[in-house]
Amino acid sequence: MRMWKKEWPLHLMLLPGLALIIIFSYVPMTGIMMAFQKYVPNKGLLGSPFIGWRNFQLLMDYPDIGRIFFNTVYIAVMKIVAGLFVPIAIAILLNELRREWMKRTFQTLVYLPHFLSWVLLSGILIDILSPSSGILNQVLGWFGMKPIFFLGDNNWFPYVMVVSDVWKEFGFGTIVYLAALTGINPTLYEAAEMDGAGRWKQTLHVTLPGMMPIIVLMLTLNIGNVLNAGFDQIFNLYSAPVYESADIIDTFVYRMGIQQAQFGFATAVGLLKSVVSFIFISVSYVLAYRLANYRIF
Repeated sequence: MRMWKKEWPLHLMLLPGLALIIIFSYVPMTGIMMAFQKYVPNKGLLGSPFIGWRNFQLLMDYPDIGRIFFNTVYIAVMKIVAGLFVPIAIAILLNELRREWMKRTFQTLVYLPHFLSWVLLSGILIDILSPSSGILNQVLGWFGMKPIFFLGDNNWFPYVMVVSDVWKEFGFGTIVYLAALTGINPTLYEAAEMDGAGRWKQTLHVTLPGMMPIIVLMLTLNIGNVLNAGFDQIFNLYSAPVYESADIIDTFVYRMGIQQAQFGFATAVGLLKSVVSFIFISVSYVLAYRLANYRIF
C-alpha cells in the first residue's frame, strides 16, 4: 500500500497512453476474424459466413506469393544491413571532427530527412531520378551514358529503395552510435596512442570494440523487421511495371483488400505476416538478452 500511495500518480499518467493503445491497437484485432470468413461488408463480422482456413489455402496457392515474400525479405534485409553499417561509419567520422561547430552542423543536416514524410520525399526522388529531366540522368548524359529509368526498371528499383531509405534514416541511427562513442573511456585512446597506434588502429582496436555491444543490440532488434520492407516508401514510388521486384507483402495486402475488396484474403495475408513477425521479434529479444544483456522486463 505504501508503494501504491507513492507511485499512483505515475500509473495515472500511463492511463491516456494505455487507452490509446487499447483503442487503436487491441480493439482493431477483432478484425482478425475476417481471415477465417468470406467477409461481406453489409453483413459485418458476425454475419459473414465462416470458411475456416480457405483464405490461407488460397494464399498458398496464389502464383506470385513466393515472389512477394522474396521481395519483402530481400529489400528488408538490404535495408537492415545498409542501415547498420552506414550510421556506424558516419558516427566514427563525425567523432573524428575536432571543430565542434562543423560536427553539429553536419549532424543536423543528416538528421533532417528523418522528419520528412515519404509523400514529400517521393516527389523529390521522382524529380531527381526522372529519365527525361532528372538531375542524375543529366549528369550521366555528360559522360555519354544513356538515361536510366530508376523507378521503372526492375533491376534498379530495389536498390533505389535501399539507398533512399538509408539516406533518410542514417542520421537518426548516427545519434545512437555517437551516444555509444561517448561511453568509451578516453584513457583507452591515450594508452593506444602511447603504444604507437594511429587513428586507424585506434578505430579498429578501441572504437569498434567499444561500440560492439550497441551494434549487436541494434542488429538483433532489427531481426524483427525482416518482413517490414517499408510500405510508405514503396507505395509512393512503385508502379505496375516494377511489381515484379517492388511488390511486397504490405502493398499486396493494400491492393487485395482496398482496391479489389478481397477483405478476408487480405486479412489472412496480414495475419500470416504478423505471426511470422512476432516470432522474429521474440527471437530478436532473446538474442538481444543473450548477446547484449538487453531486456525490456
